[in-house]
Amino acid sequence: MSYIHFDKTQLINLNYSLEKEIIRSNRSGCYTSTTIIGCNTRKYHGLLVAPQPQIDGQLHVLLSNLHETIAQKDALFNLGINKYPGNYYPRGHKYLEDFDSEPIPKLRYRVGGVVLEKEIILDSTADRVMVKYTLVDALIPTKLRVSPFLAFRGYHSLSKANTYVNKKIKKIKSGVQFRLYEAYDPLSLQISKDNVFVPVPDWFYNIEYIREIERGYDYQEDLYVPGYFEFSMEKGESVILSAGLKEAVPEKLQESFKEEISRRIPRDNFVNCLKNSAGQFISRRNGETRVIAGYPWFGWWGRDTFIALPGLTLTMGDKQTFLDVMDSMSRDLKGALFPNVGSGVMTNMNSIDAPLWYFWALQQYVIFTGDADTVRDRYLEKLKGIIDGFVRGTAFNIHVMENGLLCGGEEGIALTWMDAVTKDGPVTQRLGCPVEINALWYNALRFYHELCGDEGAKALADTLEESFVTEFWNEKKGYLADVVQGEKKDWSIRPNMVFATSLPYSPLSNEQKDQVLEVVKNNLFTNRGLRTLAPSDPRYKGYYQGDQYERDNAYHQGTAWPWLLGHFAEGYLKLHGKQGKKLVENMISSFDGVMTQYGVGAIAEIYDGDPPHRPKGAISQAWSVGELLRMKYLVDNL
Repeated sequence: MSYIHFDKTQLINLNYSLEKEIIRSNRSGCYTSTTIIGCNTRKYHGLLVAPQPQIDGQLHVLLSNLHETIAQKDALFNLGINKYPGNYYPRGHKYLEDFDSEPIPKLRYRVGGVVLEKEIILDSTADRVMVKYTLVDALIPTKLRVSPFLAFRGYHSLSKANTYVNKKIKKIKSGVQFRLYEAYDPLSLQISKDNVFVPVPDWFYNIEYIREIERGYDYQEDLYVPGYFEFSMEKGESVILSAGLKEAVPEKLQESFKEEISRRIPRDNFVNCLKNSAGQFISRRNGETRVIAGYPWFGWWGRDTFIALPGLTLTMGDKQTFLDVMDSMSRDLKGALFPNVGSGVMTNMNSIDAPLWYFWALQQYVIFTGDADTVRDRYLEKLKGIIDGFVRGTAFNIHVMENGLLCGGEEGIALTWMDAVTKDGPVTQRLGCPVEINALWYNALRFYHELCGDEGAKALADTLEESFVTEFWNEKKGYLADVVQGEKKDWSIRPNMVFATSLPYSPLSNEQKDQVLEVVKNNLFTNRGLRTLAPSDPRYKGYYQGDQYERDNAYHQGTAWPWLLGHFAEGYLKLHGKQGKKLVENMISSFDGVMTQYGVGAIAEIYDGDPPHRPKGAISQAWSVGELLRMKYLVDNL
């Protein structure tokens, strides 16, 4: 049995199987995602979700699903499943025998004497998904029908039946091509053997996505099914169906499928699952290399990129991808700021910390590789521009005070990573001088001086070192204020203080670091991440649930974030060395059990702050995976 496997009793139990989702990307902007039984539960699910840059900057669900029907004599057995109001239909999951993820997602169906396997893989060289059908066993002649469910819409949207859909079917080699709306690229569906496409155009109405119901969004969709493919299969035969934005060569589909399999890292253990997940966040397209912050709904984010990147690349010795991403991101720097989200004209610059994490990422490159010369040659001017911009003052009232502290913020705008905003405004406004911003600022100044010997940066860091302790530290409480704003100090117990223990340069003494870590450990630590607020605080939210408003109010008010464990672990190991190794190893190994939960083979964005710490948010998050890989690297190289 493989590392990730589900049996029949698990698959036919919809309460169980619909909670398990798969996500795969092709490293160039496309992904495929659904549940382990092939029933879509989110508007973000789809077999081919791809960019359509001629329309906008988001991804689009082109091929939502495929429903297969086994045909023997006059009997038809539909293997598909959709959720409709009040019921699931056609309930083809009852024929499932098992699900295996090694080396790629594979479903095995048994219908009487027929055993059919279905495997799904994305083409790493094109915007294409390939589905392989293998007739493992059959007692009598068997045909397979495959019906494509087409969406052709942005992945944040839903499709509705209409009269202007283009129903034209264009015949191409061993397949057909559809273009439901003029603005879209055509979708080519082709099969590796002779087949017939039978036109039976129809809309399937009111398909429901249960996760969108939970999230408080619109949840009903109409999908267009133009007809079905039909082809005969012999026992032992494999047939490939290709769905792509460019025509494939049907005779080469079998070979292409095998080549893609050979490129995969086996998901045969916990660490290999992390490595596989890490690669899926890297997107190379149109000369740019980016980090997708999370699947299925995130794009690329500034701070997320810099925090996740060392773990996603350097822990596996991939220096080139690290530099490619940093080069792409560096082109987005405007003055002293990076985009919080997006690139080019579609950007939002409200991130005071992204530039500081840029310093940290480059610092990690030097630590991992010893290659400071590359950083000096390629990025030193960018680093200087950020420091100069902060000292001069920049957007959002970001500026350096006389005592060296970096502060900023405007009413109604969230500048730090705690950036949830509701109709009432930012949930955690954090105006003034946030603690992690100044820990990062201090580290950035020291690192810059290390690189080039700039005495101005050293003098500013010296001033900041004294001010940081004076303004943030409370000896009686034994921890750091979360935000300082003049005489006002916020003593909420949050995880942001942990960075003052983990960064390569810190203004704290070892004794102060130890006290901070104890407060964090006793109040915020869970085996799924650090809580964003202590449970003793009356504002604490132990469960991330409800509609958008309710979830946003819990996002940074108690919800646990796995990525924060990386800096807790690093701070702990710096103080305790090999004596702290066991604790960190246990932190890492505790995630072994989540590989069959939520995003199968991946680490979720967030977890409930209260037990049993259920996974929530995005099913696979870049900085969750990256920081776990970095934690493992730290332990292995202690």
